This record gives sequence, C-alpha cells and structure tokens, in this order.
Amino acid sequence: MIFELDEHDIRFPDPALAEHDGLLAIGGDLTSDRLLEAYRQGIFPWYNDDTPILWYSPHERFVLFPDELKISKSMRQLIRSERFRVTYDHAFSEVIAACSMQPRRGQDGTWITEDMQKAYNRLHELGHAHSVETWYDDTLAGGLYGIAQGQVFCGESMFSREANASKMALISLCQSNAYRLIDCQVYTDHLASLGARMIPRWEYVEYLS
Repeated sequence: MIFELDEHDIRFPDPALAEHDGLLAIGGDLTSDRLLEAYRQGIFPWYNDDTPILWYSPHERFVLFPDELKISKSMRQLIRSERFRVTYDHAFSEVIAACSMQPRRGQDGTWITEDMQKAYNRLHELGHAHSVETWYDDTLAGGLYGIAQGQVFCGESMFSREANASKMALISLCQSNAYRLIDCQVYTDHLASLGARMIPRWEYVEYLS
C-alpha cells in the first residue's frame, strides 16, 4: 500500500508496509524536519522532476561495514602515492551539484533535482549532511555526500572526474572510524566489489536506533 503524506504532518507510516520495490509514500515536502524524520526510520526520497516526491524504505538494504571494506592492491598503491588529497565538508554544495551532473548507466537525467540540492544544502548548514571531497592539484576530482544518523552514514551519491577519485573518498570515510555502517541504499557492482552487501531492513533499523 502506498500512503499519501499530509502536508502539515511530518510523520511517516510504518516502513514495514512499503511495497515490494520499497516505495512507501508520496507527497509531503523536503523540509529539514521531515527529511530527518525519514532518515531516522530508514526512509529516503528518490524521485525526479516528472513525479511527486516519492519516499522509499527497501525491505533489504545495501550497506558497507567499514571493517569489511575490500581495498585492491592497485588502490593501496594509489593511496600510498598520495596522488589525491581528501577533505571533509569543505565543498558540500559543489559536491552535490557535481553528483547531480554525473552520468549514470541506465538513467536519463538526474534524481538530484534543484529542490533536492537546496534541501540537502540546508541540512548541511544544520550539521546533518556531510561531504567528502577528493582533490587533485587543488581541483575537485571526486567526492560523495550523505546524512549522518548517529553511527550510520546514509550515503546519497558520489561522483568522479578522475579515475578512482570517488572510491578514494569512500575509503577515507570507512577509515575515519566515525561510523559503524555506511548505507549505500541501492545495489551496484562497483560497491559490491568494495565489500558492500545486503542486510534486512530490521537489522538496518537496529543500527539506526
């Protein structure tokens, strides 16, 4: 069953009632209070300019445990070379804008709409959204952004302008010891090769709480 959200009520229905594909609700808005309420329950928005706001809570979650991170021999060599410099929260708005323009296989356009960018920039100003930047010769080469929920980092998107730049950002995040779990949301072969795997929603929610 798909629920329609009340414009003036930020509460969400029980995530366990989501459809098979994870779709739980439509409507509402992207206010900071509603977004934070969603992330606390393992719910996230995913839509485009041609649809209303769609809220998802997948029955299985694709996650990466930092202590299960797999780093290839070539990546270890790249890390030792110090080719890239990594920073945190130095260029959040630039990272989310770059993520919105990153070509995605099988996708036409982007789900990171202008309204989405404005909403997450507000969350960054409030201290809830964070970015990891990878620099090459003082030029932004890659990065990622997401929402911090205690010891869970809810990753939203990443981009690369140089080979392995986003991977370097993710490895740095895993090695920061700031989080017990990184939520990758949707399966990709790229993240699976780094050690990400599926866990049931109930287990994911336990980490959130």
